[in-house]
Amino acid sequence: MPKLKTNRSAKKRFRTTGSGKIRRRKAFRNHLLEPKTTNRKRRLWKMTFVKERDKGNVRQMLPYMK
Repeated sequence: MPKLKTNRSAKKRFRTTGSGKIRRRKAFRNHLLEPKTTNRKRRLWKMTFVKERDKGNVRQMLPYMK
């Protein structure tokens, strides 16, 4: 069976922690920021974790993540 290729766009969007959790950036923080409140922008700045039900899809795109 051939090696699986890594999905390059997913590789740029996801990182793993030491404990094996998958981190991702939150959406809605790229543009059109003026109408958003400062508190909302600050909340969006933090990284968050991928939900359990989506981990399989991310791992399928990134075969090196175990």
